[in-house]
Amino acid sequence: MAYLTLKNVNKIYPNGFHAVHDFNFEAEKGEFIVFVGPSGCGKSTTLRMIAGLEDISKGEFLINGQLANQWGPREREIAMVFQSYALYPNMTVYDNLAFGLSLQGIDEDVIDERVQKTAKILGLTDYLDRMPRALSGGQRQRVAVGRSIIRKVGIFLMDEPLSNLDAKQRVTMRSEITQIHRETGATTIYVTHDQTEAMTMADRIVVMKDGYVQQVGTPREVYFNPSNVFVAGFIGEPPMNFVRRTVSNGCIELGGHMLDLKKRLPKKIADYEGKEIIFGFRPEAGQLGENENAYPVTATVELTEMLGDNANVYVDIAGEKVIIKVSPHEIPQMDSEITFSIPVENVYLFDAQTENVI
Repeated sequence: MAYLTLKNVNKIYPNGFHAVHDFNFEAEKGEFIVFVGPSGCGKSTTLRMIAGLEDISKGEFLINGQLANQWGPREREIAMVFQSYALYPNMTVYDNLAFGLSLQGIDEDVIDERVQKTAKILGLTDYLDRMPRALSGGQRQRVAVGRSIIRKVGIFLMDEPLSNLDAKQRVTMRSEITQIHRETGATTIYVTHDQTEAMTMADRIVVMKDGYVQQVGTPREVYFNPSNVFVAGFIGEPPMNFVRRTVSNGCIELGGHMLDLKKRLPKKIADYEGKEIIFGFRPEAGQLGENENAYPVTATVELTEMLGDNANVYVDIAGEKVIIKVSPHEIPQMDSEITFSIPVENVYLFDAQTENVI
């Protein structure tokens, strides 16, 4: 039996806005789940329904097999970390960490032991006497996380907790939150619009768009086996390249070459004869030169970006703009004509009407 279950969960506001549509999902105890998607896709609304901060309009939410729709946040044994730190400004770090335990009437010696242990895990031992205003953004976020984990609840909910941090702090906090999750063993639901956070932290990812779940899977599954154009384009940086073409004799024309799609989908491509498809490939799939068992494409170089360990090359294919990743030692000249290859197995084909993978 799954620890957390959402069955056909919907959120419809009084003004008629349908924020979440038929959300179905199960999380096992101890999993780290990331809800990812663009702003306004319904991920934070879903998190708030799990927390009990928003009513569920339709559907069922179960915790450990028990219907929890009407339970309050305290009954759900949930701790939540928000985008804002929400620290008490007139309390020290120690008192911020201890406050929730004090309300529960826990003995002071036990509180002190748990505060000291939590502070050690989060690297806050030297800051326990400081006020929040004397801390950096990363330190305040650690206090906010610490205030949640100190309660030893079964479910952690995190709503974009790293969005207020700079790039270096986000990298550090990602690893710290992942390590805390391993140590506590709590079921964690983490909301973000940053697909890098999703890919690096999650056991499984829930990709959302316009209130609908697009795909659920491990980071590897959603990256290498996207269910549709949206998931393929949202997960990955730079995003997947897409080109629309009409199938003729099982082939499409791209960059002065006829690409035989029967090599990629020998049984299915006949169903698309005379129809438009979406041809997709990830930037890192492009390889300079022509290679065996790969589709050749000729293009003109428009822009290059040197990134250190690799380089992005922006090319034009008869008006189509795509990006390929190359070695920093193989950056082609601006405005030059190049031929690159896409291994057949690295090509993705999507139905142009439904945008689902073929």
